Amino acid sequence: MGSKNSTATKRADALRSIEAIVQAAAECLGQNPEASLSEIARAAGVGRVTLYAHFSSRAEVVDAAMSRALDQGNEVLDTIDLTGDPRLALARYIDAGWHLVDQARALLVAAQRELSAGRIRDLHAGPAARVEELVARGRAEGVFRTDLPIAWMVNVLHAVMHSAAEEIRAGRLASEHAADHITATVLAAFTAPGEPVPATGGERPPR
Repeated sequence: MGSKNSTATKRADALRSIEAIVQAAAECLGQNPEASLSEIARAAGVGRVTLYAHFSSRAEVVDAAMSRALDQGNEVLDTIDLTGDPRLALARYIDAGWHLVDQARALLVAAQRELSAGRIRDLHAGPAARVEELVARGRAEGVFRTDLPIAWMVNVLHAVMHSAAEEIRAGRLASEHAADHITATVLAAFTAPGEPVPATGGERPPR
């Protein structure tokens, strides 16, 4: 009986340590993508030995922190209304999704340095699937172009969002203007050739 209790206690302690490390990694890397494992361990209140007992490399720590951020982001995106006019739904997605990218842009820099492009794509699979469905519906309803692959269009959206994060870091774009800039750019890219690009903003669906 005592052995079982001891094992359960050790398991609970390990889970608490892992949670503390991942939380600290998200916070430290979110402020500085070059934050060291020593800084992360210190912020988590554990030693480097404990950190390495759960994560064998910096890449694993970054992966766990990025996974956590994306899981939390997906919970937010699940609340976004993507029904109705696909263009307005896209604007709502960008407004919510942009803030998530803005909050995690330093963490993304760390991920791009430590993780493969394929792994980053896998981590973004949830948000990508959500946009793929929206783009497919927009194409079916005749408001988005059909001459380009859906996967390419989704990649363009995320590339523009990530570029906006870089522009903010460089001081060339104010964060409060990012969602409008992204929406205007993406709607222009998604509009079929020869069709008028819808105006952004306002409550009425663009015509």
